[in-house]
Amino acid sequence: MGIDYYGILQIPRTSTSLDIKKAYRGLALEFHPERLKQPNAKEVFSLICEAYDVLGDPYRRAIFDQYGEEGLKAGVPTKDEFIHPYHYHGDPLLTYREFFGTDSPYADLLDYLKNPPAIYETSENKAVKEKKPPIKHPLVLSLHEIFFGGVKKMKIHRLTFVDEKQTRTEVTEKILSIPIKPGMRPGTEIVFFEEGDQHPAYEPADVIFITEDKEHETFIRDGNDLVMVVEITLEEALLGTTVTVNTIDHRTIRVPITDVIDNDYEKIVEGEGMPILEKYPEKGDLRIRFKICFPTYLPKASRELLSKGFHLAKLGGGCRQHETINKLVLADKMFRVGPEERLPPV
Repeated sequence: MGIDYYGILQIPRTSTSLDIKKAYRGLALEFHPERLKQPNAKEVFSLICEAYDVLGDPYRRAIFDQYGEEGLKAGVPTKDEFIHPYHYHGDPLLTYREFFGTDSPYADLLDYLKNPPAIYETSENKAVKEKKPPIKHPLVLSLHEIFFGGVKKMKIHRLTFVDEKQTRTEVTEKILSIPIKPGMRPGTEIVFFEEGDQHPAYEPADVIFITEDKEHETFIRDGNDLVMVVEITLEEALLGTTVTVNTIDHRTIRVPITDVIDNDYEKIVEGEGMPILEKYPEKGDLRIRFKICFPTYLPKASRELLSKGFHLAKLGGGCRQHETINKLVLADKMFRVGPEERLPPV
């Protein structure tokens, strides 16, 4: 089954990036080999750091979620490219140092000394202010906003102190500027620290915006790709057609389809998808799928012509199938035109 990085960090697969960081922080401090003097402490510590190195990176996490540890470390061939194997650098203290900013096994104590907790006084004693749970809001983004990126303004209402003693509060408005990176994925958490209500006995809560993709009238987002479904006639499915696409960045492209289209056919247009967050300005692909609309009625003469066409195409090995079917469909159209509408012979 391979290594379960989620199991190592003791978190569910649905965990957010903030959950992953919290889990790593606690376990890395607990199993630091200079802090835990046990024979297997180094091995456990190394696994914890490797798990964070994978799950803390959205790209590696996505590969692990889909292909597991074996696919992550062996590499994965895809339709368009080869996903290169992942190899942990093997230095857990480097991962620890990048996260905590120090090699010290007592990083939590150092952080406590540098940033001591806030204290509030009552008539009887002093107490440490507890921090309230984070306030989470959905942030619905259109594909246009995700494609181009930018800054989104959100207004929040919060209680703030109005006196120096920090005993009285009133409701105030604040505009938060939320950075939107091109290609930002749904479920991304954007944290504004301590922007919640102020209270004499509590630390303000963090305000977290969680991104969601807004439904689009034409496209469905699938990772870095865009998917669109086009309705075509049976004639277009057999003889080919041209699909006109109005892209998100306000261009019009025409995609010729020359293959015979079945229900599983998918036309891929490279580089016309969403921006890739980690590789901007590279983009994913546009995948065009088809819904074939069959005629509700087919005259006997048309059936005979089509039957003859398929028979000839089969005998010919399919090499002139398009030409044969095209001629027969044209003949069928001429057959259905009334005598008075036909051109006189030359």
